[in-house]
Amino acid sequence: MNPTLRTELARLIAAQICLHACMTGFRMAAPLMALREGYSPAAVGMLLALFALAPVFMALPSGRYADRRGLKKPVLLSVGIASFGAALAVLFPVFIVLCVTALTCGAATGLAMIALQRHVGRMANGPIELKQVFSWMAIGPSISNFLGPFAAGVVIDTFGFRASFLLLALLPSLAWYWVRHTVEHEPVAAKPGESRGSSWELLRDKGFRQLMVLNWMLSSCWDVHTFLVPVLGHERGLSATVIGTILGAFALAATAIRLLIPLLAAHLRESVVIGSAMCATAVLFAGYPFVHSAWAMGTLSVLLGLALGTVQPMIMSSLHQMTPHHRQGEALGLRAMAINGSSVVMPLLFGTAGALVGVGSVFWLVGAAVGLGSPLAWTLRPESTHEDPPQRSP
Repeated sequence: MNPTLRTELARLIAAQICLHACMTGFRMAAPLMALREGYSPAAVGMLLALFALAPVFMALPSGRYADRRGLKKPVLLSVGIASFGAALAVLFPVFIVLCVTALTCGAATGLAMIALQRHVGRMANGPIELKQVFSWMAIGPSISNFLGPFAAGVVIDTFGFRASFLLLALLPSLAWYWVRHTVEHEPVAAKPGESRGSSWELLRDKGFRQLMVLNWMLSSCWDVHTFLVPVLGHERGLSATVIGTILGAFALAATAIRLLIPLLAAHLRESVVIGSAMCATAVLFAGYPFVHSAWAMGTLSVLLGLALGTVQPMIMSSLHQMTPHHRQGEALGLRAMAINGSSVVMPLLFGTAGALVGVGSVFWLVGAAVGLGSPLAWTLRPESTHEDPPQRSP
């Protein structure tokens, strides 16, 4: 990548971190306050679900809005929505207002992420740069997943919940600081014979359908690991600190492999990486129920993080290659809708299945499904006829 692209990409990653850290901070702090106020675990679960619920319904409108307006207007709107919701929590720190904050922060983050991903995809020239820029972009959420909860927790322990909410409310404004001078790309009009139509028409393309199925299966694997490892660790008699360390090792491994991908991008093919990740995930899921020690579970967690950490840059690279430029926001919206919907529904499904057939059986069932679905990845062909180079307005 040239220095100009690296600088602009760094600013966009910083904006992504600021908005996402606001949401992740509230996702930790709001349930904690609700529990301390005496609300039930069921109420706290509903509060947590609201963070993912808004993006499910807002993803497609957000994608279309990004296609029409580019980057800065969607980000500015996201900053306004997130700041408003966070300010409400500062002024009225009660449960019902925290529910509104969860909805607004979730919706704002979803809109901003789609706009940022669309813009970054158009910055890249060719498949190699696509893999590189999306590998770097994927590191942003890893940082904000640590930064938001950590900062919120420190301020809560030192100054209280209101001060923590105030800190989080200031973060979205920093996101606008990083993107305010970004040069917009020129809007892309549909080619003759290409109609906009319904967003669902994108699914008529076989390759795009394959990609969405693969994306859903692999994001479900991420949910399986996050949800069931604490359950399995509890059955093994592991402490909360050890279980947290196992999950942390997974996140660190996923981040590490994303730092490596830009260096190897010229030698990586999307279908091979995704297919290999699916096969590795199937094998590792098959082994989880047989291990009992913390070290063994930690080793499997690291290996799984390395496998699944490679997937998002390859999915995003493929999506931008096979989707018409004037509909990439919609395509990203469909992807976001599937991921957030999975995050809402799948933990409930996994919990029910675990109660009926056992946690180990859930690992085996999901691993078998991913292994049997891996041929879809090996036949994936991200190349398309939509090769219009990204253009910037003067």
